[in-house]
Parts: sequence; C-alpha cells; structure tokens
Amino acid sequence: MLTVGDRSPSFDLQAVISTDQDKAFTRITDQSAEGKWKVIFFWPKDFTFVCPTEIAAFGRLNRDFNDRDAVVYGASTDSEFVHLAWRRNHPDLKDLPFPMLADIKRELSAAFGILDKKEGVALRATFIVDPEGVIRFASVHDLSVGRNVEEVLRTLDALQSDELCPCNWQKGDEFLKAA
Repeated sequence: MLTVGDRSPSFDLQAVISTDQDKAFTRITDQSAEGKWKVIFFWPKDFTFVCPTEIAAFGRLNRDFNDRDAVVYGASTDSEFVHLAWRRNHPDLKDLPFPMLADIKRELSAAFGILDKKEGVALRATFIVDPEGVIRFASVHDLSVGRNVEEVLRTLDALQSDELCPCNWQKGDEFLKAA
C-alpha cells in the first residue's frame, strides 16, 4: 500500500458529476485540480449500507474541504453507470458536490495498493495528497467500519498548518513549540 511520502499515482477515469443524463459524465485525471490538495477516498461497492453514510458525510463537508483549497474525489470499482444509478436511487447521494470516480479496471485501487485480496474491491481507504502530488495522509478501515470524515478534515487542517500539532488538535488551537 502507498503511504505517507509516496507519490500519488497517475489516473484518468470516467466520473459521475450529476444525475442529469446530459451532464452526468466527465473525465477526471490526477492533473484535473492541479495545484490543489486532493482528498481521495475509496469505498468497496455501490448499493451497500456503510458506504452511502460516508459518501453523504463527505458531501456535507465538501464546502469545508473546498474552503481549504482541496478537492474531494470518491472512488470505487463500480462503473460510471452504476454510480449514476445509485446517485439517482439514493436520496442522500442525488446532489453530491464531488465526482464519483469509476475505477472499473481496478488500476487506481491497485496502484494505491488497497484492493481487498478476498473480495477484489477497494478497501475503505482515504488519502490526502498535497499540491505537489505527495501523499501526506493514508488511512484504511475494515470493510464493515465507516471512517470519520471530520477527522479527515481535521487532519487536512493540521497538514496545511505546516506546524507541530498535538493529539486532538483543532484549527485555531495552539501549536507545539519544539524545545
């Protein structure tokens, strides 16, 4: 698995950005938001139970990520057509403000090293990538356990501060001083 300090892999994937058939699809690459922080999170499968709770949580905090000069990309190994059907079908996903990437060849999941060996789907993984393309945060959860999206935002704040941040540090808190 790629980890902190590794370069984020290149990608060029079809993505769903709307439930409107005429505007639903676009290509997203690793260069699409050049110069911005990227939060790339993976979920195992569409039309499941834990996944939409996380995806909706990222959607609710999307403006907060954008305010920090970060874009959010969600991805699974499902196709863009499955993503579109799920967005149209699930009330919490209809108005998502970020792209859902279709990693149907499993190339991006494999490049990050987060394919589940047993199921062949993406693990519940999150990566924060800085504007230079370097992974600054990596987290993987069991397939049955949802992640804490507010913790991802808190971690982004800490990384962007470029300071020493103690445990449970929140934006606006004091930084640690090296002795």
